[in-house]
Amino acid sequence: MASIDKARSTLPRLRPGPSRLPRGQVTEIQRSRMLAAAVEAIEEMGYARMTVAQVISRAKVSRKTFYDVFVDREDCFLAVFEQTVSQAGALVSEAYGQETQWRDGVRAGLAALLAFLDDEPSLARICVVEAMGAGPRVLKRRAQVLDRLKKVVDLGRFETTVNREPPEVTAEGVIGAVFAVVHTRLLERNRHPLTDLLGPMMSMIVLPYLGTRAANRELTRPNPVAKARRGPRGRGSARKDPLEGLDMRLTYRTMRVLGVINEHPGASNRQVAEGSGIADQGQISKLLARLERLELIANTGEGQTKGAANAWHLTERGVQVERATHPR
Repeated sequence: MASIDKARSTLPRLRPGPSRLPRGQVTEIQRSRMLAAAVEAIEEMGYARMTVAQVISRAKVSRKTFYDVFVDREDCFLAVFEQTVSQAGALVSEAYGQETQWRDGVRAGLAALLAFLDDEPSLARICVVEAMGAGPRVLKRRAQVLDRLKKVVDLGRFETTVNREPPEVTAEGVIGAVFAVVHTRLLERNRHPLTDLLGPMMSMIVLPYLGTRAANRELTRPNPVAKARRGPRGRGSARKDPLEGLDMRLTYRTMRVLGVINEHPGASNRQVAEGSGIADQGQISKLLARLERLELIANTGEGQTKGAANAWHLTERGVQVERATHPR
């Protein structure tokens, strides 16, 4: 806990003014901090026990700043939900749109969704588990998201090879079953990756539309290879806004990791984890790998050799991003 508190204390309060960030950018960074702080608070104690005081304390902003941006804590949760749905929806839509057949599109989209939920376990629990008790506005938005997914699955009725066309309600049942399984898995303490469920879930989805033979084939199809999502290149090019075009959500946890590496160049995975308060070594490894792909950090150690420690440093753009989110 001491390392977490120390990392949080390094976050200064942001103020616009001469030689500082423009007011609009300050507001956006403060909003991002509050959203990330809300994610952490919900992850730690659940939405039911999350308070505005906990959010503003973690985000290092005033209560007035919170209410300048959000109506109440449900509005803050809804903003987290919307941001997550937007991010996941873009990945799912892109994967689905690259296929020409309904079944292949659904499989690609589902694979992208499951991979996203594995990469973002906190957001997964918030959107699938905590959203169920987060208030009427969140439930209404959740229903709209599920309805969009239901319409995609319902297109299977036009592909059906069974003797009798399944009723329209079939898609609603399929979507409900898929999310019920995901909900159950997310509540498990030591769970397997959700991507392991791709084949069984696809079998369940196509069964009422394409029949038993097609459903069985889905059980043996290999999982797609995840494509690395790279950020924009050009280390040496000047950029007015270092956050522009950054292909990653800057969470409170991400900002802490960048801050630790900035303060301790050459830190190993374990040192970064301890300094940023991330106990799970798998999570810190994934996060560092993503930051490296985005060219925000670079490993100058001997981590490529089995058993040797990594040594992480910020790249030029990493320094710019860290300064933008932690202005001096």
